[in-house]
Amino acid sequence: MKDHFTIDDLDVKGKTVIYRVDINSPLDHDTLDLANDNRIREILPTLHALLDRGAKVVILAHQSRPGKWDYTSMERHAKRASELLGTEVPYVNDVCGEVARKAVSRMRPGEVIMLRNVRDEMCEMEKLDMEEHSRSNMVRELSALADVYVSDAFAAAHRSQCSLVGFQAVLPSAAGLLMEKELDALRHVIDSPSHPCVFVLGGSKFADAIKVVDRVLRDNIADKVLMVGLAGNAFLKAKGTALGESSERILMEEFTEDNLRAAKSLLDRYGERIETPVDVALDDNGVRKDVPVSALPSELPISDIGKETAARFSDIVSRACTVFISGPAGVIEREEFSLGTKALMEATVSSGAFSVIGGGHTVSAAQRYHCCERFSYVSTGGGALENYVMGKKLPVVEALKAAYARETSKG
Repeated sequence: MKDHFTIDDLDVKGKTVIYRVDINSPLDHDTLDLANDNRIREILPTLHALLDRGAKVVILAHQSRPGKWDYTSMERHAKRASELLGTEVPYVNDVCGEVARKAVSRMRPGEVIMLRNVRDEMCEMEKLDMEEHSRSNMVRELSALADVYVSDAFAAAHRSQCSLVGFQAVLPSAAGLLMEKELDALRHVIDSPSHPCVFVLGGSKFADAIKVVDRVLRDNIADKVLMVGLAGNAFLKAKGTALGESSERILMEEFTEDNLRAAKSLLDRYGERIETPVDVALDDNGVRKDVPVSALPSELPISDIGKETAARFSDIVSRACTVFISGPAGVIEREEFSLGTKALMEATVSSGAFSVIGGGHTVSAAQRYHCCERFSYVSTGGGALENYVMGKKLPVVEALKAAYARETSKG
C-alpha cells in the first residue's frame, strides 16, 4: 500500500524544489579532492528528471561532520556534479542566510544550485524530531522560498537531522528516484524475499551482526546466514574455538561477554541455519596458509575464509533465489586474502538470484572485482541499510510517510 509520494506524484514545473541528497564522499587525504564520485552519479537520474520537468532545484548536502579531517565545503561536489550532469551547478557559500535566499529567489526553471555544507548550521546536528526541526531557522527561511521537498538521502535516512526530516513537516514531500530504488530493493530482500534466501555477513561490526542474524532468522527472512570475516571469527569463538591471540585481539573491541552469550544463544537456537567457516586462511608473513578450524589456535592472524569454506559457501549462494551480502570475507586490500570475497561474489552474480550488496568495503570490493553492475542492486547506505535490515524505523522514511498522510488528508 502506498505510504509516501514519489516525484511522479508532484507537479514540479516552475516550482522550487529543496533536494536533500547524501553525496558524502571519500576524499584524497592530501588534496581533499573527491576520491570517488559514485554517490554523485547516483543522484543524476533524479536531477535530470526534476530539471527536465522545469523545476528549480536547490541541493542540500553534507560532507563529513565538524571536527573530522574531511569536513569541507561542497564546492568540489558542485564542480563534479556540473561535469557529470552536463549543466552548471553553481556553488553558493551559504545555507539559509541572505546570500542563499537571494540565489534561490533568482533561479529560473531548469536551473540547479548547491548550497554550502548543511552541517555548517548548528541546528543540523541537533537530535530533534520532525516537528521540532521544522521550527528551525533553516527550515523556516528555505521553505518560505520553496514549493516541494525531495529526499534522495537514503544513506543518511537513519538520522533525525534538521535538513533530513524538518522540511517534510511544512512542504509537500517526495522520495527521489534513488530513495525509491533503495527502498524497493530492500523490500524485495527483507519484506518479500524469494526463497531460499541467504545472507552473507562479514565485516567488523559484530554487535550489529548479532542483531541482523537474530532478526532475519527469527522472522524467517533468511533460510541461512553465512558468517565470514571478523563476524565469522567471532561466531567461531562463540562455538568454543580458540582462534589464537593475534586473531582474538582484533575481536576484543566489540566481543563483550554479553555479545558472546548472545552469539551462543543464536547458535543454540538456529543450529545449522548459521554457517561458520570450516577452514581459514592464515597470514604467514604475507604467504597464505589454509588450515582447518580444528588446527586452531594459531599465532598467525586469520585473514580470510579458507578455500574449502569458500567452495562450500559459494555452493550455497549459487542455489539461492535471494542473496544479501554485507561485509567482506577477508582482508580484501591484499590479493592473497581476497579469495573468499571474490568467490562468494562471483557465485552470487552467476546464480541468477536477486542480489543486493551494501556497506562501503563490500561495494569497494565489488568495484575492484569488476562485478558491481552484475548485482541486482548496490546500496548506497551504510548505517541506514543496517538499521533497515534490523527492523528499525528510518526517521527520513517516517517523515516522508507523515508528509504523505498530511497532504492526502486534505482531500
